[in-house]
Amino acid sequence: MNVLAIGAHPDDIELGCGAALVGHRRGGHRVTLLVMTTGERGPQDARSRVQEQEDAAALLGADLLWGRFVDGEVPDGRAAVDVIEAALDVSGADLVYTHAPSDSHQDHRATSVASLAACRRLPSVLMYESPTSVGFTPSVFFDAKGLVEPKLDLLRAHVSQVLKNGLVDLEAVESQARYRGFQARMRHAEGFVADRFRWDPAPARRIDVDVDLSRAEVPA
Repeated sequence: MNVLAIGAHPDDIELGCGAALVGHRRGGHRVTLLVMTTGERGPQDARSRVQEQEDAAALLGADLLWGRFVDGEVPDGRAAVDVIEAALDVSGADLVYTHAPSDSHQDHRATSVASLAACRRLPSVLMYESPTSVGFTPSVFFDAKGLVEPKLDLLRAHVSQVLKNGLVDLEAVESQARYRGFQARMRHAEGFVADRFRWDPAPARRIDVDVDLSRAEVPA
């Protein structure tokens, strides 16, 4: 499977679907990240946020693409749609993860709108939550058993946001995974809203059983 994960800023993807992406990589799937801006208006560290995102992508074993839009000014029209369509072509994506549209950050909203337009012919599109999501109610859950700590490792690569300025609270991320797991009747989970989701169950093995229906008792 080829997976494309789209985020407005460095660390958005890891926050929203980091565990799922680790699961994809462990399953042998190709993962591509598209980050629409470099997050240049956010707090910086000695390393730039570009370097932090590159480090996170390398840790994940994912390809990394940049949208090259200005932080805070991601458009939701043709320019952004073109960038995402190009990423779809490069990645050969079968499944896309992107922002949910109801969000207090304008870049997240614009990225979601542009993603849904660009992915209008794709059969599987899942939308993830952010700390700034509004009224997020997941309907699809990814089993994150054993994947929460690897997700936190991806977030630790974003030093300026996690270790220096505390904008990402790792304890809160872990608690959120537990809460979504509680909702999904499992230990840990990531939750998503499906714009569309194609389910391809594995073919069942055929089992030939000889049954004499002539002797079957049918209740009156």
